[in-house]
Parts: sequence; C-alpha cells; structure tokens
Amino acid sequence: MKTLIYGGGSVGLGLASCLMKSYVQVDILARENTIAALQKDGLNRIGIFRDFHAEPSQFGSYSSLEQIPGTVYDYILVSTKSFDSLAAAKNLSEHKSIIGEKTKIVLFQNGWGNAEKFLDFFDKNVIYTARVITGFQRTKPNEVKITVHADSIHIGSLFGEDLAVMSELANVINNGDIPCEVVNDVVKDVWAKMLYNCALNPLGAILEVPYGKLAELEYSRSLMNGIIHEVCCVIKKAGYQTHWDNAADFRKVFYDRLVPDTAEHKSSTLQDIVAKKPTEIEALNGAVIELAKQYEIDTPYNIVVYNMIKFIESNYM
Repeated sequence: MKTLIYGGGSVGLGLASCLMKSYVQVDILARENTIAALQKDGLNRIGIFRDFHAEPSQFGSYSSLEQIPGTVYDYILVSTKSFDSLAAAKNLSEHKSIIGEKTKIVLFQNGWGNAEKFLDFFDKNVIYTARVITGFQRTKPNEVKITVHADSIHIGSLFGEDLAVMSELANVINNGDIPCEVVNDVVKDVWAKMLYNCALNPLGAILEVPYGKLAELEYSRSLMNGIIHEVCCVIKKAGYQTHWDNAADFRKVFYDRLVPDTAEHKSSTLQDIVAKKPTEIEALNGAVIELAKQYEIDTPYNIVVYNMIKFIESNYM
C-alpha cells in the first residue's frame, strides 16, 4: 500500500505516524522547512496516544510533486487547510503520473465545500471525505502532539460511491493508534463537525480561551447557542441531515460530551492567528453564511463572529 500525505501540517503528520506504525509506504509533501526537519530528525508523535518515532529513512519527504520518483499511489490523503483546496486539486490534476486507475483521494480537512473544489478536476468515484474530531498540534516542524480525541475518524463518500475501497485505509489508521472506521453517512458527520466547529472555533480565537472555558459562562453559551440554531436551520433548509433532529438535541451532546472531551483544546483558528497565517473561517461560518443566502435565512450570530475573525485576521496578516 503506497500513500501520499498531501500537506505536512499537524493533521498530515499525525496521519503519517499512524500509517508508518502500520508499516505502510508513506511519502509526505510539505513546505520546505518541514521537509528539512523531517529529513534531518525524522517524524515524532507525542500526546494522548502512544508515542511514535520514524527515522528519515523510513519515509519519503518532498516539497513538490515534481520531486516524486514516478510512484503511483493507492491513496492520497489531503490534509491542507481548506483555503488551499482548489490549489491542491489543481496541483494533483497536473501530475496524473502519480494517480492510477484505482487511486483514491481522501480529504482530511475542516469545513464544507472542499470536495466540490476537487470535482472540478476529478470524478466523484475518486474523491472521499474524512471527518476528524481529534486535536493535533505542531510542537516542532517535525513533531505532532495529539492533544484531545472526541470520536473515531470517519471515512466515507459524499456522493454515494463504493465504500469497500476505504476499508484498508481505515484499518491501517486504526492499527496506528487513532480509531478509524468507514461509515455510510459521512455527510451527517461533516455537518455534525460543522456544528461543533462553527460554535467553538471562532469564539475560542476571539476570546483566546480553550473550548472548555466557553461552556462555563452563560454569556459565551448564549453566543454558541445562537450559532448552533442558525447552522441547524441552514442544514434543514438546504436538504442536508445530521445526527440530531433539532438544535436542542445537539446542544445536549455538545455540552455533555463533545466540549468536555475537548475542553483543553485551543482553537485551530487561534493557532493560525497567533502564527500569522490565514484562517479557515471561509469554510466554516463563511460556508454557512453563503449557503444561508441561497435560502434567504438570516444568520446574524455567524455573521458577527465571521466578521470579527476577518478583522483580526487582516490585522495580523
């Protein structure tokens, strides 16, 4: 089994560690500073799951697809930020030599709308989607720390394609210490994560607190409840589904289990802002706002946090 990790950020390095631990042939495509660190010191994984180290000789590492020596991959795992989805899809489409008849591209990304960008370049039966509610943090260019874990990784198709082809990938990730399974209704999982992320991610960044703190006071709860209500309205009106019939049912799971399980996690949006990088707000609350416009739904809570993040983002960049 040959796998390319397209994007050597925290999620990409976390996935790579699982695959290497399962003795899968892994290549990593990442920025030059990450590649330099990986080639010098190998890959380290620390945190709540078992620690793991891979020597530089145990995997390939490249800063561009042109450097890859004619490998045809079984799986390409895309773990770039959502704002890079279109560029990633275009880049991969221009290097068809690494993509065979059976190659599958699996998107391990935040937000809504990533798969549609890949459909401009690939058929539906090539593109699969993963939902991840595990906290990854880059502690060094070649090191990833797994900070929290709320549920297993779910892999599926948004387009009703064959799921049997994902079994091998799910098994090797699972054997590499992060629980992973193939599911029939990943679209429900993606919208469940959107509910979770849209409520927590921007507010965690704006208020500069971990997720658990947001649930402690009625003021921040009121803001999250408003965001959740609006997202649920958009899901229903747009004809999508998630695992709960209404906002109240989701809020119970959200406050009773999801937030406590990830209480110490700091927003990826906050991490991006501190690092002076673009955020993924467009694929989160921004995607909700755009979908709401199509159905003439008011989303004032989402608009406020979206605009605040865009202001902070522009101030830092």
